[in-house]
Amino acid sequence: MYLARHRRTPLGRWALLAALAAAALCACGLTVSAFALTRHGPSPDSRAAAIPASVSTSVPKPVVVRHVKALTRSVPVRVRIPAIGVNAPVMEVGLNADGSVQVPPLSAHNLTGWYKYGPTPGQRGASVILGHVDSAAGLSVFFRLKNLHKGEKVYVTLTDGKTAVFVIDGLQRTAKTTFPTDAVYGKLSYPGLRLITCGGSFDQATGHYADNIIVYAELFSVG
Repeated sequence: MYLARHRRTPLGRWALLAALAAAALCACGLTVSAFALTRHGPSPDSRAAAIPASVSTSVPKPVVVRHVKALTRSVPVRVRIPAIGVNAPVMEVGLNADGSVQVPPLSAHNLTGWYKYGPTPGQRGASVILGHVDSAAGLSVFFRLKNLHKGEKVYVTLTDGKTAVFVIDGLQRTAKTTFPTDAVYGKLSYPGLRLITCGGSFDQATGHYADNIIVYAELFSVG
């Protein structure tokens, strides 16, 4: 778990606990390899290991294409990413009894999780939505997250009926041992969004992916 190596920062307990969710998303289980035996073509983990050259290893700079007024707090219920065919419900995730962050169940492939103790999408700050890359049973909602590009849009529907539209600033691939906690969970002066999943090589011994794929985005408009 990369969190054990994180330096405790002024961001506080929320940032450190939220970062646990990214690690949990990578724990797709040793049975991922068994899935490969039941399919023709590459296994989920081998395809997850192929990261496009467009995905940087550094934190992308915000575009700040326009200054959009932050929204009031409203829980997200659906996320759409047309460029990669994502149209998924959003569940709220909190903390487990051991203090780690909950993640969507592996069995629900088309389901994402919003960390409910952080900002809602469109509020000022970094709102975080998590999604699995795959499991033993097949590909999951954020498997193609790595194929997104700067300038593409993410649409988040809120319970108040509004849709927060985000524009992507860029993507980052990071080893779990060097997870950019400050950049992902730190304070922002504008409404931001972070989408997190797993990628990189798959360790058969531990049942974990080595890396996280992080999408950085900022509020573009409100529908």
